[in-house]
Amino acid sequence: MIPYSVLLVDDDEKLCDLLKSYFEREQFVVYVAHNGVEALSLLKQYEPQIMILDLMMPAMDGFEVCRRIRVFSDIPIIFLSAKDDETDRLVGLNIGADDYVSKPFNVKELIARAHSLLRRARGEVIQHTSRYEIRDLVIDKEKFTVLRRGKPIVLTPTEFKILEVLASSPDRVFSRMQLMEKAQGGYSFEGYERTIDTHVRNLRKKLEPDPAAPMYILTVYGIGYKFAGGSHEAV
Repeated sequence: MIPYSVLLVDDDEKLCDLLKSYFEREQFVVYVAHNGVEALSLLKQYEPQIMILDLMMPAMDGFEVCRRIRVFSDIPIIFLSAKDDETDRLVGLNIGADDYVSKPFNVKELIARAHSLLRRARGEVIQHTSRYEIRDLVIDKEKFTVLRRGKPIVLTPTEFKILEVLASSPDRVFSRMQLMEKAQGGYSFEGYERTIDTHVRNLRKKLEPDPAAPMYILTVYGIGYKFAGGSHEAV
């Protein structure tokens, strides 16, 4: 089995050493950067499969690193932060992060989240169908692609999984917690279900012709979200 690879980015060298040892026990190939510039360079050089990114770093913070990465890569990103701040969490998710972990944290939980994101990115969750065609959308789970009118739409792994879950059951209403559990690949973390709103908002910006008047992902007030039915073909 080809090992996973991870890029750890944190200016705390002792924390990086600790995380490196834990990830290596899980058979990961580990790359380490202590600042944003080094992180961008290593990402382009080695193309790791997932990134653990500290938010508070000198010179270039994690937000800016994430913004620059999303210009050229859809690598799954987990933010680390010493602040358990809802605003920071939502900003991070808005600019393209897939998850957010507050320090201090349980290393085993962090690794579980990393595995969950990687499973989704590789499409290792068992599915009965490989592709959905809904009006002008084509969602291909094996290729991990979404096309609208033949043009590709780049989604993060979390965005793709949420879309896949919703599109697989048109008109079924999913609560935020249900979406979070399914999007986390079986892992659900208390207090994080509201981050679904941010992921859905990002999805609408990418999918909908008019995000303010969505035609695909609809809000069911007081409950959660559903994917509008209509013409839907599972292939």
